[in-house]
Amino acid sequence: MKNSKKVKLSRNQTLIMYFFIFAFIGWLMETLYAIYNLGYFTKRGFLYGPICPIYGFGALLLILFFAKYRKHNLKLFIYSAIVFSAFEYVVSYCLDALFSMHWWDYTNDFFNLNGRISIFYSFAWGIIAIIFINHVYPFFKKKINVILSKIPYSLQAAILYLLCSVWALDTVFSFIRYL
Repeated sequence: MKNSKKVKLSRNQTLIMYFFIFAFIGWLMETLYAIYNLGYFTKRGFLYGPICPIYGFGALLLILFFAKYRKHNLKLFIYSAIVFSAFEYVVSYCLDALFSMHWWDYTNDFFNLNGRISIFYSFAWGIIAIIFINHVYPFFKKKINVILSKIPYSLQAAILYLLCSVWALDTVFSFIRYL
């Protein structure tokens, strides 16, 4: 008798999938925002491909460490504003130290710290965390589970391995380009 239990992605594989989904959505938001502000398409982010890893890692931080505050919006807001401001500062500092380039600059924003973070975006990260944890992530989780239930595990895993490989190559070529 065949084993009728369907093989699913592991927790780590699922997190990798969320990384790519939200890194792409972040790139899309950045791109649309730039089109709105500039009136034309401009490449956003560090990589050649259509993902902004900072959004993927941010989503993973929220999923892994902040989902437990789903019913505690004030804590979620405060912790997220602090952690994501620190995260944004560190990423900005590292990109600047490695490549002498700025991917964002808040120098003209009120109450900024070295142009890397500002009070406005700290506040925004808190609000975004509340929206993400209470609405966006549960929505995507539900929809993705339905979609994945219709795709064989071997194809899911192959797609993840392909995405990881392409991202690794993209990262290497992007490092070479900016160094």
